Amino acid sequence: MISVVVVGARGHTGAQLLPLLWEHPEFELVAVGSSSAVGQPVNEHVDGLEGCDLLFSEIRPVTMKQFRSDACVLALPNGFASGYVKALDKSRPETVVVDLSADHRFDSDWAYGQPERFSDQIQGATRIANPGCYATGAQLALAPVLDLILGIPVVFGVSGYSGAGTTPSRKNDPDVLKDNLLPYTLTGHVHEKEISHHLGRDVRFLPHVASFFSGISLTVSLELITALSEQELLKRFRSFYSGSPLVDVRTDIPEVAEVRGTHKVIVGGFSVSETEPHRVALVCVLDNLLKGAASQAVQNLNISFGLDAMTGLNNGKGKR
Repeated sequence: MISVVVVGARGHTGAQLLPLLWEHPEFELVAVGSSSAVGQPVNEHVDGLEGCDLLFSEIRPVTMKQFRSDACVLALPNGFASGYVKALDKSRPETVVVDLSADHRFDSDWAYGQPERFSDQIQGATRIANPGCYATGAQLALAPVLDLILGIPVVFGVSGYSGAGTTPSRKNDPDVLKDNLLPYTLTGHVHEKEISHHLGRDVRFLPHVASFFSGISLTVSLELITALSEQELLKRFRSFYSGSPLVDVRTDIPEVAEVRGTHKVIVGGFSVSETEPHRVALVCVLDNLLKGAASQAVQNLNISFGLDAMTGLNNGKGKR
């Protein structure tokens, strides 16, 4: 069995990740860190851990060497990963680290963990940066036509409020979000930078948060150097993702409700302007906590250790 430690697992993503690791046929969850719940049973805070007798541990950089494992998932807020990584670099550099924060997504020494595009770089990697949730969907929506894009694509994103984390703010306040749509960080969002960096071209990203809990819908508008019909776009995307079991491509417009609680991404709704056939729009949906975070982390661990990327992903269904 491959032993795994998770640090910072009390958030929404941790609630999805821990059951996936606990039930994984090849992984053994050996320690879970949470400074706010030290000594408390993990299964009292997280559903889907039947039979788990682990208690939350105090795991800090200075104590990392006590928690020996084959892999470590850092589910920490942005800016907190480096101390843990430095401790592992010193005590157990062979440990596979998957960082769910944005701290290493621009670091060329880390593999960028998007299985559909970079599985060859993830294989055998010991330092893997898990992509952001919006960035996952936007890149998957644009990658099949990357060589045909003219100008700067625009991505209009709407996320459920779980994407804002558990720290109280306007972006996860039910009273603020009721019957409302909240735009935020309309220029320079970190995911705009991430999407642009890993696609190798500028992308404009406009994020919004809505009153539903989880899920992301991305509407993409772009111009192509070569006019393609809707059927040609469908064929191109299906060919591109023919070896990607978590990406479904279809003709009609996908909706958030279809992917909530699953590991799937759906790309569809291909629309070509009748008057300007170079203008294209499409829609991509995914669950921000699963394929946008926890499911992708499991895929990355699987690939790093030489397992099939789908191992332990419950036939496409997540935990709720």
